[in-house]
Amino acid sequence: MKITMIGTGYVGLVSGVCFSDFGHDVVCVDKDPKKIEKLNRGEVPIYEPGLDALMAKNVAAGRLSFTTDLPPAVDGADAVFIAVGTPTRRGDGHADLSYVMAAAEEVAHALTGYAVVVTKSTVPVGTNRKVSEVIRAANPAAEFDVASNPEFLREGAAIDDFMKPDRVVVGVQSERAAAVMAEIYRPLYLRDFPIITTDLESAEMIKYAANAFLATKITFINEIAALCERVGADVKEVSKGMGLDGRIGNKFLHAGPGYGGSCFPKDTQALARIGQEHAAPQNIVETVIRVNDAVKQRMVEKLRDLCDGSFNGKTITVLGVTFKPNTDDMRDAPSLTIVPALIGGGAKVRVVDTKGRHEGEALLPGVTWSDDPYKAAESADLLVILTEWNEFRALDLKKLASGMTRARLADFRNIYSTESALAAGFEAYDCVGRKGHHIEETAATRLAS
Repeated sequence: MKITMIGTGYVGLVSGVCFSDFGHDVVCVDKDPKKIEKLNRGEVPIYEPGLDALMAKNVAAGRLSFTTDLPPAVDGADAVFIAVGTPTRRGDGHADLSYVMAAAEEVAHALTGYAVVVTKSTVPVGTNRKVSEVIRAANPAAEFDVASNPEFLREGAAIDDFMKPDRVVVGVQSERAAAVMAEIYRPLYLRDFPIITTDLESAEMIKYAANAFLATKITFINEIAALCERVGADVKEVSKGMGLDGRIGNKFLHAGPGYGGSCFPKDTQALARIGQEHAAPQNIVETVIRVNDAVKQRMVEKLRDLCDGSFNGKTITVLGVTFKPNTDDMRDAPSLTIVPALIGGGAKVRVVDTKGRHEGEALLPGVTWSDDPYKAAESADLLVILTEWNEFRALDLKKLASGMTRARLADFRNIYSTESALAAGFEAYDCVGRKGHHIEETAATRLAS
C-alpha cells in the first residue's frame, strides 16, 4: 500500500520507517527543509536505537523517501497519517491542535482519490470528527474516511514496540476504512498481535487513559518512596512485593525524581482539561500532576540537605539530564526543574550526558558539559545521578569519591546501595525511598516542620 506520513518527528519518523519495513511504500513529509535534507543524506535527527540502520535499509530498498512537497506525496495514497506535534497550549493545559488542523486542510486540497486520513498524533476526544469537518469544508468533493490510530511507543524501545506491540488500536467509522487499516497492519495480524478496532472516541480515549494510568503508577510509588524514607522501609522491596501481584504488575513501579518526557506530562494535563470541560473532573489525574511537580521539588530539597542547607559556592556534578535513558529527549525532564534550582542557588553545575547535550545546551544555560564522569566529578562537592544510562551503572565509585572535595552522592535512580557507596569512600549517600547515610536533617523533615 502507499502511505503518506505527515510529520517526521519522533512518532512520524519511527512509524514511517517501520511501515516501510512492513513492505509498504512510504513517503514522509515535513515542512522543515533542513530536516528533510538531513534525512535524504541518511542522517536521523533524533536518537533512537536501531532507527538509523532500519531507515537506511528501507531507503535502499526503494520503499521509503522524504520530501517537503505534500501534494505529490498525497496523490494516490491509500492512507495519509497525520503525525504532527500537539504540544500543551500555554495558559490552559489544552493540547494545541493547530498543526493537526493545518495538516488536515493541506491534505484535503491534495486528495485525488479515496484515502483514509489517519490521526497518529495524540489528540483529545472529538478531534478526528473535527478533522473530518475541516477536510469536508476545504474540499467538499473529497472521497475519504478518517481514522484514529494512537501510538504507544516508548522512547528508547520504539522499534520493538512498533514491531511487537502489546496492541494496535484503530478507531474507524466505516468498514472500508477498517479494511484499509487491516491491510496496513496485516503483518502484525498474521503474527497474532492484538488489533482492537473500535469507534473514534474510544480510540482517542484509550491513549489518554493508558498514559494517565502509567503516570499514576509512577507517582504512586514516588509518594510511597517518601513514606518509606520516613518509616525505614525500602521502596525497592515494596515495589517488588507489589509487582508480584498479577493484578498490579511490576512495570512503572520504580521510584525516582518524577516522570517527564513527551507524553505523560502533556497527556495528563490534556485529560484533566477534557474532564473539566465535560463536567467529569479527573480528580486522580489532577492530583497526579500536582504530586509529580512536588516530587521534583522534593529532590531539590534532598540535594540541599546534602549541601548543608545551601547550594551557594558548591560544585555539583549531574550525571544524566534526559528524562530517561536511550533517548535524547529533554521534554519535561526532572533535570529541567532540578538543575536550574541548583544554579539559581549559586552552585556551579557540571553535566555529563552525551545524548542529552544537543538539546540540553539550549535548555540548561550556565552549566559546563563533559563527556567524562570522573573528570566532571573532580573537586566537586556533590555527585547526582538523574538518568540511569548504562554507563552510569558500573562506575568506579572509589575513583569518583577520591577525586571529590566532598564525597557525597545523590542516587535518584537507586542504582547503587548505601553500603557500596560508603565502602567506596563516600561520606554521604542519599537515594529515593531507601535509607541513606549522613543526612542530619532530611528534606521530608524540613517540609513537615
